[in-house]
Amino acid sequence: MTRTLILMRHAKSSWGDPGLDDHDRPLNNRGRRSAVALGAWLAREGFVPDQVLCSTATRTQHTFKGLGIGVQPSLRPDLYHADPADMLAALRDATGQTVLLIGHNPGIADFAQQLVANPPQHDRFEDYPTGATLVARFDIEVWTALEPGTGAAAGFVIPRELTDG
Repeated sequence: MTRTLILMRHAKSSWGDPGLDDHDRPLNNRGRRSAVALGAWLAREGFVPDQVLCSTATRTQHTFKGLGIGVQPSLRPDLYHADPADMLAALRDATGQTVLLIGHNPGIADFAQQLVANPPQHDRFEDYPTGATLVARFDIEVWTALEPGTGAAAGFVIPRELTDG
């Protein structure tokens, strides 16, 4: 049996209100379009999560909402600006067959690189821009067995490949 992880960085957020706390920044117009496009891509490719782990930040929650996925997200304060160790710990708590984890850079880019045995052939994988999404499969029965460097990349996309900007 395999487990599938969809590792997504939140879509483009707004810097329009300089007085707004970082945690509370919403998506901008491009980010909202990107989230919808990413949801359509996931559905088209058959990457449908049955569990969602999401940072409590407004921009990650808005990204999730834009995806149009009919699963209640588990909002996790420990995923707000989490490092790879925190993300691994959260994922090891997961029970779903296909788990979507929505987080932030720089931790999510580092985590993506640590997870896969061979990175996808994509020039934006290392910097993991907003909305970047990795789909990785693991030959494990339960998430507690997850070890870094054992994932097989099954897909990688950035929003600019799905939208006109």
